[in-house]
Amino acid sequence: MKYLCRHRAYSKNVSNLSFLSYSLISSSTDWTWDKISSLRYSCASRISEPITYFRKNPALFHPPASLADSPGFTIMVVLPPMNNQNSDLAWFQSWKSSPDYAKFAARPIAYFCAEFALENRIPTFSGGLGVLAGDVVREAADRELHMVAVGLYYRLGYVCPTTNANGDMVEVCTEIPPQRVGLEPVLDGSGKPLLIRVPIQNRSIDVRAWKWTRGNLNAYLLDTDVETNTAADRAITHRLYVSDRETRFKQEIVLGIGGLRFLEALAIHPSIYHLNEGHSALLGLELIRHQMKERQLGFDEAKQFARRRVVLTNHTLVAAGNEIFTDDLASLLLKEYSEEIAVPMAEIMRMGLVADSSSFSMTMLALRCASVVNAVSKLHAKKVKEIWHDHPMAAVTNGIHLPTWDRVDADVTEPGTFWRIHQQRKTELLALVKEKTGRAWDPDTLLLGWARRIASYKRPLCILEDAKRFAEIARNTKRPVRILFSGRPHPADETGTELLRQLQSLADGSLKDVAAYLPDYNLGLSAAMVSGCDVWLNTPVVGFEACGTSGMKASLNGVLPCSTKDGWVDEADLSTSGWLLDDAHVSRDILDRIEKTIAPLYYERNTQGIPEAWEEGMRQTRAMIMGQFSATRMLRGYVQTLYT
Repeated sequence: MKYLCRHRAYSKNVSNLSFLSYSLISSSTDWTWDKISSLRYSCASRISEPITYFRKNPALFHPPASLADSPGFTIMVVLPPMNNQNSDLAWFQSWKSSPDYAKFAARPIAYFCAEFALENRIPTFSGGLGVLAGDVVREAADRELHMVAVGLYYRLGYVCPTTNANGDMVEVCTEIPPQRVGLEPVLDGSGKPLLIRVPIQNRSIDVRAWKWTRGNLNAYLLDTDVETNTAADRAITHRLYVSDRETRFKQEIVLGIGGLRFLEALAIHPSIYHLNEGHSALLGLELIRHQMKERQLGFDEAKQFARRRVVLTNHTLVAAGNEIFTDDLASLLLKEYSEEIAVPMAEIMRMGLVADSSSFSMTMLALRCASVVNAVSKLHAKKVKEIWHDHPMAAVTNGIHLPTWDRVDADVTEPGTFWRIHQQRKTELLALVKEKTGRAWDPDTLLLGWARRIASYKRPLCILEDAKRFAEIARNTKRPVRILFSGRPHPADETGTELLRQLQSLADGSLKDVAAYLPDYNLGLSAAMVSGCDVWLNTPVVGFEACGTSGMKASLNGVLPCSTKDGWVDEADLSTSGWLLDDAHVSRDILDRIEKTIAPLYYERNTQGIPEAWEEGMRQTRAMIMGQFSATRMLRGYVQTLYT
C-alpha cells in the first residue's frame, strides 16, 4: 500500500521562503517517522482514507537508509510560491532611491474614492470598496508612498439600523460631527476654514474639508455642511450612497470637481489621479478644464493630455455598483459647470453616454478619461472583456493591510499555539454573540461565519435553503455546528432587504439554537468575526464578485475558507487549507461538505484536545494570504502597473 506524506511548515531560517513542501511516496509500510527524534512533519495515512496529520520538522528531514533504499521509494521536493511579503517590502525599500519615487515626492498620487474605512468611528464607509480604500491608504502610509486621499465626510453615515420590538429594521440616525471622531478642519492662511466653490445646477456652493492623517499621508474629506449654503445644499454630503438620484449626482460633482479644486487650493499638484471606482469620474472633466486653460487647447486636445494623468480601478460588474443617471438629470446638474468652462453640454454628455441610450454613466466617463485601468482580480479582468471590449484592464488583485486585520500576530509554528490563540479570539466573539443575542455557545463547537453586504448574488441564504437538513447536521450531538451571520443591504435594495428579513426569521425562529444574526455590522464586528469563526463561507455566483476580501482577512487569522471559485479565490490553492464549492449546486454541496468533511476533520482531536490536521490547515491558509494577498503586493502592483 502506498503512503503519501506532505509537509508545509513555516521556516524562519530560509530567506524569503515561508513554506517548504516535502512529498514522499513509498511502497514501504513498516517504516514510521517516530524512529526519527526531534522532527516535526505532517503525514497523510493511506490515500484512500481520511487524512491524518502528524507534525515534524522537514528542515531536518533525513529518511532512514532502509527506507531510502527500499524499492519504489522516491523523494520529491516541491517549492510552492515564495512568501512575497518580504520581497515586496524589499522592493519598496529599493524603490525609494529611484527617480520615480522622487517624482512623487514633488507631485504625489491623488487617490479618490467615495468611501474610506479609515477608522471604525469615522462614518465614511459602507462595505468592501471603502474597506479596500482604507487598506490602500494605510499601506501607502506605511510604505511612505507620497499619496493624498480625497473623499467625502458623511455626518449621518451609511445606514443607521436598529431593531424594534417587532424585529423590523428602523433607522434612527445620529449626526456625528467630524471633530468628535478626531478629524481636523482644513484652514486657510488666516486660520479660517478653507472654502472652495463648486458649480451645481444654476449656482455654486461652498465646500470645506476635514483632515485625517497617518504618517506622511493626509486624507481630505469634503463637506457641504457649511453655514453659507442652503439647508438642502448643506445636506448633500450627509448620507453615503443616498438613494435620491439627484443628491447622489451632486455628491459626485463635489467629489470629482470639488476634490480637484480643493487640492489646487492647497497647492497640491498630483502627477497621477487614481480613481477608485467611477464615483469621482467628473474629476476627468475638471482636469480637461485645467489643460484647456493652461495649454490654451480645445476640448478634444485637452482630453488627450488629461488622460495621461488619470488611472482607474474598477471593482464591480454588478449594475448597482456602476453609477448610471439619466442624461436629463446630468445635463441639469452640470449646467453651471458647462457654462463656466465654456464647453457645450453635448460634448460633456458624450463623455459619459452609454451607447444607444439616454443614460449617463460614471463608469463610462471614468473609462474614457483614464489612460490605464485595472480589474481587481484575474477572473475579474477576464469577465470585463465580455462587457467593455474597448477598455482592456490589467489585473491587480486586491490585498489586505496585514497589520490592520492580523489578530494572531505571533509565531504559530509550535504545535497547539495557533489553536490556543484562535480559541481566545473565538471566546471573545462568542461573548459578543451572547451580549447581542443571548445565545451561549460552546467555544469547542464548530462555528461557521458569513458576513458582508447582503445582496442576492452573494447568496447569503444558500446554506439554509434546505433548513431541515442544516438543522439535522447542526444538532448532531457528536459533531454540532453553529452559524453566525452579519451584514446589511443597501436601504434601496428591496431584494437584499427581503433576504435579511428571511435570514432574521430563520435565525430567531426555527434555527434559533444553531444560527444567529448580529446587527450593526462594522469594522469592529468584522474583525471579531474574521478572527473568531472556524470556517468562513463565501458563496457568490461565480463571475459576480470581482474580488472580495473578507475571506482574505479570515484566512490570515487561520479561519479556513469554504468558497465558490470566484474573485480572489480563483487564484488561491485551497487543496490543503479549505474547500471549493460547486457553483451550480452550492446549497447541496455546502451541506455535504460540512457533514462529510469539515465537521469530521474539525472534531478529530489529539489527546490534548487539539485538531492537528485542522491546525495545519490554519497555518497554510495564513501563509497563503501573507504570501499572495497582502496590500503590500497590491500597492506594488499599482506602482508598477498604474503609476509608472
